[in-house]
Amino acid sequence: MLFKCAIAEGIGTFILVFIGTGAILFCDAIELHGFTDVVIGLAFGAAVTLVILAIGKFSGAHINPAVTLGFWYDKQIPGYHVLPYITSQCIGAIAASVTLALIAPDHSSYGGTTSSLETWQIFTIEFIITAILMFGILRVTKLRGILIPAVTIGGIVTIHASVIGPYTGASMNPARTLGPGLVSGQIEQLGIYVGATVLGSLSAAVLNRIIFSSGTTQPADKPVP
Repeated sequence: MLFKCAIAEGIGTFILVFIGTGAILFCDAIELHGFTDVVIGLAFGAAVTLVILAIGKFSGAHINPAVTLGFWYDKQIPGYHVLPYITSQCIGAIAASVTLALIAPDHSSYGGTTSSLETWQIFTIEFIITAILMFGILRVTKLRGILIPAVTIGGIVTIHASVIGPYTGASMNPARTLGPGLVSGQIEQLGIYVGATVLGSLSAAVLNRIIFSSGTTQPADKPVP
């Protein structure tokens, strides 16, 4: 069962990165002006919503190593799920970027997250938006059903990608940064993005536990939602 869940996470992350960063390549190809950031934000948000609806009840649809670590800290998944999930998510993201590189070999970054801002600015922005995302995920996944969490989480991603995207790329996801970074060779800022997103997610999980006393004494056998 764990193997199948991990495979689902890999497929889900592939879909996220392929659609989201594919939208970046598409906008660059047609030289779309004015609405580029909104289109990209909607693409990422729609991809997240789609994946949650498709596999949320099966694997939890984390599609993000930072989210997996947040759920682990909140004791919603057991520790032995963490490495298979993260490994599969990273493989899915890299596979998506390789696919896009084959489709558009002349693109410079394949939708990677890079920024001209100062290191502390990138870290702070990514930390905050990932913390907001993780906090929202932890709260809405407490609700019954999957439609409202899917739409809400997709909405958060859409807003962040649309508004923050022009500044840092609005990663919020180590795998989403890793895939394009490795394929394009632009890994100079990878550590900043990974560190900020992971710490942001874990900080949100800590805050959630302090405020709401979330989590259980024993890890759940199956991720949520």
